[in-house]
Amino acid sequence: MEIILKQDVENLGLEFDTVNVKPGYARNFLLPKGIALLATPKNKATLEATLESRKEEEAKLVSTANAVVEQLKKTSISIPAKVGSGDRLFGSINNADLAAALEKAGVSVDKKYIKIPGNTIKRTGTATALIRLHRTVEHNFDFAIVSDAPVEVPKPAAPKAKVAEETPSEEA
Repeated sequence: MEIILKQDVENLGLEFDTVNVKPGYARNFLLPKGIALLATPKNKATLEATLESRKEEEAKLVSTANAVVEQLKKTSISIPAKVGSGDRLFGSINNADLAAALEKAGVSVDKKYIKIPGNTIKRTGTATALIRLHRTVEHNFDFAIVSDAPVEVPKPAAPKAKVAEETPSEEA
């Protein structure tokens, strides 16, 4: 079912996006709460008129989003996490963790604009997140997930000291 979003919906789209959703989700949640409208020809024409009247505001939003993308291109993030055996994490890394790491690096991005494939990351290494700041501005951001504990190099085992077995000597 095709709908027009009236506000940003996490993991679905931004305000004024036209998206396809399952009919039950639209009928039971989005439409009754006033979050979306059916994408009828009349509503689509109204959307086009609204977007046309908001052209200047949209241009400002796009320029702001492009400035944030330029900051993201200059930013390198590595998120420390507790690691178990191999490269598996205790817990996981999600969009809120990435948003907090970006905030520490000086780039303010709300977590609702960050989309991580699979929603969570459970292994160390490099990962990519889609950051969608505007309907027309998207950026694939690469970041690293590293162990927060120093890597311990196993020490070679010390050779065992040989204990000389004493045999009782026969004394006469």
